[in-house]
Amino acid sequence: MASIYGDKVTLRPITMDDLPVLWKMIYGVKKPEWKKWDAPYFPLQPEPYQYFADSFLPALKDKPPRYAAIEIGGELKGTVSYYWECRPTRWLECGIVIYDPRFWNGGYGTEAVSLWVGFLFENIDVPRIGMTTWSGNQRMMKCAEKAGFTMEGRIRKVRYYDGIYYDSIRYGILREEWERICCSS
Repeated sequence: MASIYGDKVTLRPITMDDLPVLWKMIYGVKKPEWKKWDAPYFPLQPEPYQYFADSFLPALKDKPPRYAAIEIGGELKGTVSYYWECRPTRWLECGIVIYDPRFWNGGYGTEAVSLWVGFLFENIDVPRIGMTTWSGNQRMMKCAEKAGFTMEGRIRKVRYYDGIYYDSIRYGILREEWERICCSS
């Protein structure tokens, strides 16, 4: 993967040198702010650095890599990723985490998702890319919609967090929709 440059963010391959920084952003703070928005109904289980690094390495060797670094101002601030919901049917999902709250609400996430979706469509033969979030994360819902995704499903009251039930929200974008967006710009 070559670096992909946007106006606000750069997506680039994750290197071994990034792993300690990522580990610290994920596990270095007790009750990190980002986790309140990234599936907080699943507890963040601390893991030793070596276990984290060893488990991350295979994902970096995939073609295309399952993760890319999000750089803002030349510094690592988050990651974009993809995973197979069902590989035999080519059901691909993508995700994003920006760990530093100072870069929320500034369009960084939308640009990163847009660049990533373009990269995925260029490198993986799939007709659709999905993104799943929960109704408690309004920023992620807006990010998906601004990046061209369509809400395809709402599974009501299946995410329980802090005494409240939330909905699981499924978004998707078809290749032909993406081509209309990217080719009209």
